[in-house]
Parts: sequence; C-alpha cells; structure tokens
Amino acid sequence: MKRFVISGLLLAAAFVLPAHAGETTFKIATLAPDGSSWMVEMRKSAEVIANATDGRVKFKFYPGGVMGNDKSVLRKIRIGQLHGAAFTAGGIAEVYPDILVYSLPFAFRSHDEVDYVRDKLDPVLKAGLEDAGFVTFGFADGGFAKIMSKSPIRSAADLDGEKSWVPEGDKISYDVLSALGVSPVTLPITDVMTGLQTGLVSAIGASPLGAIAFQWHTRVQYMTDEPLMYLMGVFAIDKKRYAQLSDADSKVVRDELERLFAALNQQNRKDNNSAHEALKGQGIEFVEPTDAGLEEWRTTSEKVSRQLAAEGEFSVELTNRVYDLLEEKRNGGQASH
Repeated sequence: MKRFVISGLLLAAAFVLPAHAGETTFKIATLAPDGSSWMVEMRKSAEVIANATDGRVKFKFYPGGVMGNDKSVLRKIRIGQLHGAAFTAGGIAEVYPDILVYSLPFAFRSHDEVDYVRDKLDPVLKAGLEDAGFVTFGFADGGFAKIMSKSPIRSAADLDGEKSWVPEGDKISYDVLSALGVSPVTLPITDVMTGLQTGLVSAIGASPLGAIAFQWHTRVQYMTDEPLMYLMGVFAIDKKRYAQLSDADSKVVRDELERLFAALNQQNRKDNNSAHEALKGQGIEFVEPTDAGLEEWRTTSEKVSRQLAAEGEFSVELTNRVYDLLEEKRNGGQASH
C-alpha cells in the first residue's frame, strides 16, 4: 500500500512541476511594433540564448504596446506578470529619475556630443538602474527627437496656438513648454496617432525613425531640423527575476544582450539617418529655427532643467555633469575653469 501511495504522489507531481526544472522565461513588453528591426534582432538574440542554455532561458515578447503604457508595464513587473521591458528613458524614470539627464531638452547638439557624454556617464546610469532594481545591458541610441508639426515652427512664437504633445510623465518637456508660454497636451505614446488624427495635438517631438515606425509622419507637414532632445532605448529586466539564473546562464544572457545592444546602438543611428532622408521623400518640409528662437529655446530649457534638478526631480550632480561635459566637449575636450 505504501508503495502505491508513493507512486501516486510521484504521478501527481509530474502534472504540477514544470517539464524542465530550472527553466526561466522572461516576459518582456515593448512598444516596438512586431516586425520592426528592434523586434527582429531581439528575437534572434532570444533564440541564441535559448540554444546556448539548452532551453533553460527563454524570452516571450509582447510587442506593439499590447501590455499598455510604461506605467502599466512597471506595475505588471512589480506584481510579476511581466519581468522586463524595452523602455524609453522617460518610461523608466518612475523608478530611476536620474536616467532623464540624457533627455534634457536642447542640451545636445550633435551625435559627437552624445558620444562624449555617454562614454563617461553610461556606467553611472547602468549602476543607478541596478540600485533601483533593474538589470540592463546597455543603452540603444534612439536618435534626436525633432519638432514635427502641421505648421512651420521656427521660434517659440510659432508654438503659440499649437497643441503640443508631451509624453505622459515627461515633466521636463511639460515645464519647458509651459515656460515658453505653450499649453502642452499630455498623452501616452499609444494615443499620439489618434491625437494627430482628431486634432487634439498638432505638434509632436519624435525621432525620424519613430515617426515613420508609428506612421505619425503621415499626419504632419513640417519638421524643425534641430535636435530637440536625445532619445534612448533601455532594455531592463527585474533584478530579482534575473538573479534566479545560474552563473553560467547569466553569463550567456549578459554576453549576448550586451553584444546586441552595442550593435543596436550603432544600427539605430544609421536607421535614423536613413529615416531623416526618407522624410524628405515623403513630402515633409524641413525648416530651420531662427537664431533668436533657438537661443531662447536653449536658454529656457537649461534654466528649467536646472530648476527641476534643484527641486529633486533628478540629480543635481548628474545634471551639472552633463552640462559641464558638453561645455568641455565644445572647448575641444578641455575642462572649463
């Protein structure tokens, strides 16, 4: 009788336990549309990882924003429904506000300046994210957001009367626009197309690649050809979930995803450059800001950004570091005194 009881318990356990003990599946959300270059490369890396770990580590993706906006995704990560996501910098700022120092409006003027600052601060931000409970494997260049609109915008005065979109939770852009006398319209990224279609918004900030990927370019006629802010993709996994991996499997995941994000960082920049040229072929008219308009935007943006840092929205030290490094780069790589 005892033998039958034991056999029965073992049979029951076969239905309860996972088929392969030690398996870890990471459920990952992203706004990137299925079929986009981002998703194609992510799926390739997931296959590499699955093969290298004999199926012990797998990824399941939820593309196209089906898991909701960044706030919803973070909530689902907290309760274990998801384990990570591909965020914009603003999307993960709720758990690590200092990530916003790369998105200070009108701070960066060229990719050379971006590379100079990132070379020194990427390790700092990666460590900060880990302290906040997320493991990341590098940042992917998202290009420069530029003002795209239904009317030409060359100065702050041209923004008067425009319905300017601000991403949900983007306090910096909201306060900068407010300081310029504009009434911003806050929407999640998933609602921008509807906003453009209905007239709820008439001006947006987007990278050329993003505008084409989300088809926003079909609803605007002009692009102000000056960097508005630097955009960055952040692929982050819940630190507790990641800690479940063995050392060997963790190394496989880290090596492959660090390789992927180094490649994506370069490829995204090339794709954005190509998308920039493609917009001309789509009938988008490029306009240049006036010198006075650009100076007003830069001065107001820096003033508001430093004020927000002083109020505790993000690190004063890192904010100062970004502006100091930019000045250093513009001085030929020499620190200013």
